[in-house]
Amino acid sequence: MPKKVLPSGIAGEDRHYERLGVDPVSIAPWEDGARTDGGPGSYEWWYVDTRLDDGTSLVIVFYTKRMMVPGKPLAPYATIDLDYPDGRHFEERLEVPGIPYSADKNKCEVHIGPCYIKGDLHTYDVHYDDGKNQAHVTLKSNVPPWRPKTGHIFFGEADEDSFAWLPSVPEGDVTADITVDGITTHHTGTGYHDHNWGNRNMMQLMHHWYWGRARVGEYRIITSYIYGEKKYGYAEYPIFLLAKAGEHIADDTQYLTFTPADAFINPQTEKPVHNTLIYDYNDGEKHYRITYKRAENIINFKMIEQLKGLQRLGAKLIGFTGAYHRFSGEVILERFEGDEIAERLTAPAIWELMYFGKNI
Repeated sequence: MPKKVLPSGIAGEDRHYERLGVDPVSIAPWEDGARTDGGPGSYEWWYVDTRLDDGTSLVIVFYTKRMMVPGKPLAPYATIDLDYPDGRHFEERLEVPGIPYSADKNKCEVHIGPCYIKGDLHTYDVHYDDGKNQAHVTLKSNVPPWRPKTGHIFFGEADEDSFAWLPSVPEGDVTADITVDGITTHHTGTGYHDHNWGNRNMMQLMHHWYWGRARVGEYRIITSYIYGEKKYGYAEYPIFLLAKAGEHIADDTQYLTFTPADAFINPQTEKPVHNTLIYDYNDGEKHYRITYKRAENIINFKMIEQLKGLQRLGAKLIGFTGAYHRFSGEVILERFEGDEIAERLTAPAIWELMYFGKNI
């Protein structure tokens, strides 16, 4: 007999809001504070990405532990990634056993050694320092914080497993000072901050996802399309936010259609990748189409390559084939009036594909 498909979905019922203690409309500063204690059975991270004036992409992340091993004890570390417009890629991490760590439960204030992120849902102060390389970012929000319903995806008969996501700053203005190899550069640009946490290895819950964000003229965009693992029937969890002039103008995913197109097998990761992603939002009054068109790959790697020792051996034994991809290209926003395109805007964009599961 076929195995029973387990229930899952984005939590948005009254009982979910009551259980989690969050408001359906407003977001409180404590929601961007520590949501786990870092102990076994949890993981958590605070993520900041920026697109800078010269085309450089800067990403800084603060982790309580490696997300793939939630059963392990607290093991905090911070990372920095730089992708330069000429194709150079730089990454480093501050990961020291026993490094001082603190995270406030009432607001976003996380310290990992000399690295920190502090913020109040509007303005954030972000600092990375591994003793050799430094980056300091100030991020000021242009769009109010947002979450898809409660921000949680629950998995299982009793909603016992979860993955949570809070885009605390859907888009904002950035100033950044970056020091690499003794050379300091100053930048302005656009940025984004979100906060993630959960209680189960993501590879056991989710098969793959596309995620992207963009700033197109006056519009701000967050898009994601997540597929659950096989035991959840490859369930689909659509996420979409369109904002303009500092207001959320479209986010009800019952009106969203997602169409990935022009697929090929990435030769490095051996995973299916789509050259085109289309998010079509039409609620009868507002009709927008967001199209991502891939130009090149910035990062491709098999996740097993990031593992060492017994973890790598164990991944090989179970046939783990997970891979991560980051793309650059163009995003196109079209606004329709009836069947006619009333507005069409384009901008450069970066988006990702995380593919945990086996190819389907």
